[in-house]
Amino acid sequence: MSRYDEIDLDNLTPAQQAVADEIAGGPRGSLRGPFVPWLLSPEMADPAQRLGAFLRFGSVLPQRLKELAIIFTARRWDAGFEWSVHAKLALDAGLPRDVVEAIARGDTPEFPEADEALIYRACREMYETRRFSNATFADLKALLGPQGVAELAGLLGYYALVSITLNAFEVPALDDGTVPQLAKLGR
Repeated sequence: MSRYDEIDLDNLTPAQQAVADEIAGGPRGSLRGPFVPWLLSPEMADPAQRLGAFLRFGSVLPQRLKELAIIFTARRWDAGFEWSVHAKLALDAGLPRDVVEAIARGDTPEFPEADEALIYRACREMYETRRFSNATFADLKALLGPQGVAELAGLLGYYALVSITLNAFEVPALDDGTVPQLAKLGR
């Protein structure tokens, strides 16, 4: 059962409408996912969506690595909507299907590229130990530079926020049959 209908999009306040227009009129092109529940607090929604727009569309992180971190986070939080959107984007950005399928199952993928393995390792460390090890931090800095490391950390935090919102409001996953769906891991 979805709680996604908590806001009436046909009767927005002026503040809600302004944020909704910015989201739909920006690079995302639509108002869906976490953005509808965020409109319950337009004062929160506006800065949150701006941060997300920067991280998704303006970050120095390569798209393939960004999408890997996003789907890792979606898998970690069992956020089906986020997974269904970003698994497709990850495939489009060049992540191999077997990598995406392994993450969907909760398995550790075999990565063909060293940079992908590093991002996966960094994501896993952050979610399991709440920090990057010294070795991982040094490797990330060598790969991404200091700005890239900061943006990766921000990306992980932002998509945790997105995933928590999606789960709180039970936003349903999209399923057009083009991406593997998340396996139930029984957490």
